[in-house]
Amino acid sequence: MKIHKEGYKSIVIAAVIFGIINTSFFYYLSALLPVVSWIILIASVVIFLFIVSFFRSPKRDFTISNPQIICPADGKVVVIEEIFDTEYFNDKRLQVSIFMSAANVHLNRIPMSGEVVYSQYHKGKYLVAWNPKSSTENESHSVVIKNDIAIILVKQIAGAMAKRIVNYLKVGQQVTQGAEMGFIKFGSRVDVLLSTNATVDVKLNQLVKGGVTVLATI
Repeated sequence: MKIHKEGYKSIVIAAVIFGIINTSFFYYLSALLPVVSWIILIASVVIFLFIVSFFRSPKRDFTISNPQIICPADGKVVVIEEIFDTEYFNDKRLQVSIFMSAANVHLNRIPMSGEVVYSQYHKGKYLVAWNPKSSTENESHSVVIKNDIAIILVKQIAGAMAKRIVNYLKVGQQVTQGAEMGFIKFGSRVDVLLSTNATVDVKLNQLVKGGVTVLATI
């Protein structure tokens, strides 16, 4: 299993903390409370393995298709609706939202090839990611990608647990479908805004894979 670079620091910090905790318990309390010491060791190992798995970057065969928009994230489709976008388009758009639980891969992928024409970080709240208000009120980072046949907005949204958004894209950059877009740490959501004439190829509550599942066809 490949570990993404965004996880190196967190994994090292977790290893040091768990090492100190278990060394202290076994040195000072193992004779008096052996069962407690073993429980703490097992629990810390489980938590550490979960942290490591959170930053996994699995090898996949990506879907590359120019007229299609590919899911930018692993997770479950929680919103498919028409909204009025006030951030960039100032018109009606189809919004498809993917909720990522803490167990999902949190590496985000670029949904289509093209040029980045907008990239903006927004400070905000940390509402739970499935709350409808999280799209407009939570901390987020939006990018707009444009090519000859489509223009889309992709918004990485922080959640109650996810409080660090990483985005690699810059205005003027040429990007490739399936390449890395960024990373959100510990539970979050990604919104994709499409033109109203797009055909959405996913359904509510469908489980999807970033870089693999077709989200929509232009």
